[in-house]
Amino acid sequence: MAEYRELRAKYSMLELCKTPELAVQVTLQPLRLGVDAAIVFSDILLPLEPMGVPVHFSKNDGPVLEPIRCQNDVDRLRIIDPQESLDYVLESIRILRRELNVPLIGFAGGPFTLASYLVEGGRTNTFVRTRRLMLAEPHIWHALMEKLSEVVRRHLRAQIDAGAQAVQLFDSWIGQLSPDDYTDSVASHVHKILHNIEMLDVPVIHFGTGTSTLLEAMAKTGGTVLGLDWRIPLDQGWRRIGWNRSVQGNLDPTTLFAPRHIIQQRASAILQAAANRNGHIFNLGHGILPETPETEVQALVDFVHQSSQR
Repeated sequence: MAEYRELRAKYSMLELCKTPELAVQVTLQPLRLGVDAAIVFSDILLPLEPMGVPVHFSKNDGPVLEPIRCQNDVDRLRIIDPQESLDYVLESIRILRRELNVPLIGFAGGPFTLASYLVEGGRTNTFVRTRRLMLAEPHIWHALMEKLSEVVRRHLRAQIDAGAQAVQLFDSWIGQLSPDDYTDSVASHVHKILHNIEMLDVPVIHFGTGTSTLLEAMAKTGGTVLGLDWRIPLDQGWRRIGWNRSVQGNLDPTTLFAPRHIIQQRASAILQAAANRNGHIFNLGHGILPETPETEVQALVDFVHQSSQR
């Protein structure tokens, strides 16, 4: 959004995240489009710095981290108390709850996604180092995942305690794995997080992309809502995980660059697939792209609201 770009011209990503007044300002910006909930402005990598791994955001290459590659590296990672190390996120939530008239969603990164950033030292297209560590040195891998999972669990609980009315686990890169690798190397750690958070009786959204082959396994690990991306028809994905579970999704974000009648056709198809069942959160299948025309986002929100009232 234009107002967000104006702020980013003055402040770094980390400055926005770590200054509650600014994070609140960014969180509130999309609400003028008429969306039905707010998601606190933050970043999934924030817990890594107090754990002992500084994160730098380069202008063109995204986050850059000192990589974790051996047992000693894992041993040095700290299990943090989010009430101390991430209180700026919690303060943003506390302020927002006083100002919002819509539900507030908190979030944290999934352990596999965080581990991949740590092992690779930043973004990657191949995940070679990550999968090599996972398969060749499973004792190191599971030690890393245990620490990350505990930090994520604490972070989500702290956000709920601060006032978040729902939380989302972003395991953005989990679709890189085969079902067997997910089951053997990731599922138990995710289950530990989600099972614990579900006991707090708030909606828990379990999100990943490229997960068409993992849906049943992800459903077993937990989450009251499962995110579906655009690579699978909404009704097919919902049927596979069970109609008793809620789903979120699943418009392809690039659809918002198409002519408006195409956007409406695709959105209508998703609503028809949902068939007015309880438990569908209309959303994009992944994050919105920076170049997306704001007018089309507004038109989509209006169209979904109007269609849902028919």
